Amino acid sequence: MDKGLETATGERNKGTFFVLGIDAATWSVITPNLQKLQNLKRLIEVGKSKVVTLKEKPISASVWCGMFSGKLLEEHKHESYVVNGEIVKRGDIKVDFIWDILHAEGKVVKALNVPFVVPTFSFGVKNFKPIGFGLPTNEKEWNEELEGVTAKTKELIAEKPDVLISVYTLLDRIQHFHWGEDYVVEWYKRMDDKIGELIFDTGFLDENNKLIVISDHGFCSFGDAKVQTLPEEGQEGKLKGDHHEDAFLVTVNVDYEIQRPQDVFYAIKMEIK
Repeated sequence: MDKGLETATGERNKGTFFVLGIDAATWSVITPNLQKLQNLKRLIEVGKSKVVTLKEKPISASVWCGMFSGKLLEEHKHESYVVNGEIVKRGDIKVDFIWDILHAEGKVVKALNVPFVVPTFSFGVKNFKPIGFGLPTNEKEWNEELEGVTAKTKELIAEKPDVLISVYTLLDRIQHFHWGEDYVVEWYKRMDDKIGELIFDTGFLDENNKLIVISDHGFCSFGDAKVQTLPEEGQEGKLKGDHHEDAFLVTVNVDYEIQRPQDVFYAIKMEIK
């Protein structure tokens, strides 16, 4: 038997459960531009899509933490990247994540560039360095993250782990500074091309695999969100966009119904036996 198809317990791999996170991906850009976003369009056609409306604050650190721990904010207590002037580290967050739990059960789990802390967190992954401390801030860094995360994710798909989690962060930064510009759609198109490489060019959906593509929140013009997540004026300039409570979701071959970010944790846990 090919060892690449075995879990740590020696059982044959029954397919990969892949969660592709796209920080700040929003239906309000995707829906009117689907003809330009052919891979997302194709994905929506083969899967199930919906709006996930957050009942919690649309703050990335907290939402990603809850998504992969299954905990609400009052349980995991992690709301910000920085507390009292100190950067919060993984060890400061007193919960087990899905990769901790499944790894202890003998499953093969890979997590790449998950932005619940900065720099972004990876698990079971070698030779990957987050771009811009996990907060890419300019076009060069956005492109480096897009290419780097794509290349490493393709490598990890080929390894056929039980669970693969991979996250792009760049759209969040782009939309904060360029919301409402054609420039945003250009980057969605670049992201769409990479989704095609990961999902369709690899043949991922031709095998016994499961897929979730999800964002932590949506996006809107600054001042239009129910909860303001950042000051309008900062060191890097004035913001044009801010987080919105309506997140993006598409699933393929996933039976567990996802109604909130925490359900991603339970979907994985229920389907990885």
